[in-house]
Amino acid sequence: MIDRREFLLASAATAASAAPSPRVAHILPTVSHDRALVKASYAAPLSRPPILKIGKRAVTGTTADSRGRFWRFDAAGLSPATEYKLELDGTEPWTLRTFPEPGAKIDKFRLLVYTCAGGDERNTAGPVFLPLAERGRMFDFAMTLKPDAVIANGDHIYWDLRQTGAPPNFNREVLDAVGTFARNLPVFGTANEDVLKRVGDAQIAQLYGTRFKGVPVFFLQDDHDYFENDDANERMVTYPPDHLMTQLGRGGRRLYFPEFLPDPNRPPGLPGASAVDTPPGTGESFGTLRYGNLAEVLLYDCRRYLTLAGPNAVVVPHEVEDWLTARLASKDAAHAVQLPSMPPAWSAGKWGDWYPDILDRKTNKLTTAIPKPYWQPGWAAQHDRLMQAASAARHRAAVVVSGDLHALAHGRIMRTGNVDLSANPVETILAGPISTGKNGWPSAARGVRPIPGSRVVVEEKLPCLETNGFTILDFAPDRVTARLYRGAENFYTAEIPRP
Repeated sequence: MIDRREFLLASAATAASAAPSPRVAHILPTVSHDRALVKASYAAPLSRPPILKIGKRAVTGTTADSRGRFWRFDAAGLSPATEYKLELDGTEPWTLRTFPEPGAKIDKFRLLVYTCAGGDERNTAGPVFLPLAERGRMFDFAMTLKPDAVIANGDHIYWDLRQTGAPPNFNREVLDAVGTFARNLPVFGTANEDVLKRVGDAQIAQLYGTRFKGVPVFFLQDDHDYFENDDANERMVTYPPDHLMTQLGRGGRRLYFPEFLPDPNRPPGLPGASAVDTPPGTGESFGTLRYGNLAEVLLYDCRRYLTLAGPNAVVVPHEVEDWLTARLASKDAAHAVQLPSMPPAWSAGKWGDWYPDILDRKTNKLTTAIPKPYWQPGWAAQHDRLMQAASAARHRAAVVVSGDLHALAHGRIMRTGNVDLSANPVETILAGPISTGKNGWPSAARGVRPIPGSRVVVEEKLPCLETNGFTILDFAPDRVTARLYRGAENFYTAEIPRP
């Protein structure tokens, strides 16, 4: 049965006459060892589905929206470790390389990781974001370092719907230009779809354009990507996300960036996976980057499935925790790195983090002497289990790279709660933000710089540095090298050897 969107597109194609070549607005691809998934948008709707040529095959686009501007291209059955030439009407040809097959012997792999790249540059009423051009220059420099893949860890969009302590932090003229969401309407096929596109075009499509079209990307979502800050008070508790927040989060991924491709060691029935409206077998919240026998990066969204069950609360569902624990214990890759959206080790007193620390406004210091309203002790218990699982894998270095906090940092978690990790400390890195401007730093927004949480004993190798930047991870069979960049300056390097 043909749906309404396909019918409208087919009808328009029949009636359309020859038109000038369309202009591509953005392209973001991902790959595994045998499959590629490409998301693209055009400046104007197309009258017929576009065709992506990848090598000798042609892949017809599947529409992702109801207007014909957004398309996805899904190419399976590719060869591992192979560079393909891609051609798409509206942009210059480019190349994209598939990953090595999981068992292949690999000696090196370079990964670019960052967080918090979103934000509307027009906004001056609340948090101010760097201009798109300045963010773009940082990306362009990072690409000169030739990463094999890119991980964007959360906060690709800042457009909070209902602030818990203040009115929305947007200029009146920006609000008028973008519009507002109707909470009682679907996201797609209504005016809500146009609002979502105006938000996403300004913060994602215009930022990325086609600059990353030749490198596989992995986009993990965090709180702002569901259109709220993680916050809780007597007025409202923002997480877990309500229906509209979930649909907007799903809609942002559907339009702008790829889902996570299947992995044989990741169950296909995890929450947010194998949905009927996504490419077959893909995941939205939990993903795997597998690079031969050298590296496996485990990506997990800490917001969408968070629960509020006191001592039984979790940040990720138990079946996801079981998957993470099993992969951390596995021995088929030299390195297994956790990449959560919620950072371990440090806290700035926010409600939605692993730890009970809260800001004491009288002393302007973090404390646990004051109860943190709506915080769940089960979150800390799950944190301890995940850190213990990483440390217990003595055949590997225990490494966690995270986002969310607007800082660059490196530390070693020696103890968490009652769990001693000193035999194989957890090396934890804050990857660095891209877009943070005036009023966006924790010390400005919250009045305190992020520091280690009270439940953890951390050797701070690099205390939190509030500056824009990113991290390059170089994997070799015997070590992981983390290079932290402040803009274009590699100001800190950490060598993390395998035990």
